[in-house]
Amino acid sequence: MTNCQLIFSKTIKTLSIFLLILHFGCSGGDDSSSDSTPPSDALITVNDNLISFGQVYINTSSESQSLSVGGDNLTQPIDILVSGPYKISLDDTDFSDNIQLQPSSQSQIFIKFFPTETGLNVGNLTFQSTDFEEITEVTLTGTGITVIHSYSTFNQQALGFGGGFNQSASQVFNLHEDLSNISQIKMFLQIDCPTTGCDDWDRFANVKVKDPVSGSWFEIGRYITPYWVGTQQLDRGLEFDVTDFKSLLTGTVELRIYIENWTAKADIVTIDFDFIEGTPDYQYYAISEVLGYHVNSIDGVPYGVSHNFDLDKTIQMPSNVESGQFRTIISGWGHATPNDIGGRPCAEWCFRTHNIKINGSSSFQHYMGPIGCASNPINNQNPGNWQPDRAGWCPGMVVPVRLDNIDLISSGSSFNFEYDFEDWVSDELGGNAYYATSVYVVVKSSTPITNPVVTD
Repeated sequence: MTNCQLIFSKTIKTLSIFLLILHFGCSGGDDSSSDSTPPSDALITVNDNLISFGQVYINTSSESQSLSVGGDNLTQPIDILVSGPYKISLDDTDFSDNIQLQPSSQSQIFIKFFPTETGLNVGNLTFQSTDFEEITEVTLTGTGITVIHSYSTFNQQALGFGGGFNQSASQVFNLHEDLSNISQIKMFLQIDCPTTGCDDWDRFANVKVKDPVSGSWFEIGRYITPYWVGTQQLDRGLEFDVTDFKSLLTGTVELRIYIENWTAKADIVTIDFDFIEGTPDYQYYAISEVLGYHVNSIDGVPYGVSHNFDLDKTIQMPSNVESGQFRTIISGWGHATPNDIGGRPCAEWCFRTHNIKINGSSSFQHYMGPIGCASNPINNQNPGNWQPDRAGWCPGMVVPVRLDNIDLISSGSSFNFEYDFEDWVSDELGGNAYYATSVYVVVKSSTPITNPVVTD
């Protein structure tokens, strides 16, 4: 009868050196006539147990990292396997999922990280030999990140009234031209303050792009300025997803920025765009304006009184639409009465539900209620009244974009659109109420697509 014993031990000589020793020996038992071989040592050494590649852009490869592997007193080769988005090589040229080392040799192997997805990617290097059952592993880590093309547009543009400033500025810029592999476009807006300090009040503000076909200015983002301060508490300022406007945000574009600032304390605005690589949901986008009441806070639709604003439209969809949505930005202004319970006048403070009607039927609802003003990360707006909840917006925050999916509307169809405000009647004693409103219809397709046609 043969008695076998496996001894496993680890020795660490330095922080960067990991030595794994596998000791295998067999000895004869009571049978003195046994012809078993004397005990012998089997040894595999690996000089690390963890390799990190850091951040690597997806769909590219990292720089290679190396690892020393040795074997002593082995009779069988060392098989090395790798899992996850990693490859290994003996020559730093040809990379594969597995390689083999001859027994009792000392070799250097090379590892690369090939991320295809964003986020943390964990893999393992496995070292094994048929001489024994134990498996040695080295953990591999790396984080896949997206390729981002960044473009600066307005740089430290001062916006104000008086003091030599203007409330708006427009300028032509060159943005990313090839959108075939762009999955998302983000806009970042930073407000800095002059030495005199920023404007004391929360102001209506927005960014627009000019539609070269119609000549209209499309509102791509709206925000309310903070009281007294800028947006420096956020690394890159306010963040907007403007992917819906990708057909207009390419090549040579004209942009306009506006702040309803009535003081000589200018808000100093910087805007950057990030074009993020990835597989787009659809290759082609098109967009048309349905409602465009967004010049300023009181350019909006009067609320609670009779008016002649056109809120009914007819929309003709292109024949090859594969996906579509309404994109709405809306914010209330004014202190009209009668007040709601709690002394909440309209339309800045009164909570209301708006409806989008399709062919006369209420299809989508927009609740103009609290969005958590007190939790705003720009929380240094004192002595401004920034914490109480407004009706769907907050000082120092982006005005939310409301997206309504219209995939079920047939390609090539025509339908009636109506934006319907909740019934309320102003007593016309406390001032006026307004809803600054922009609505766009966005269509997408895997083939080139034309803009929807919007008519009165």
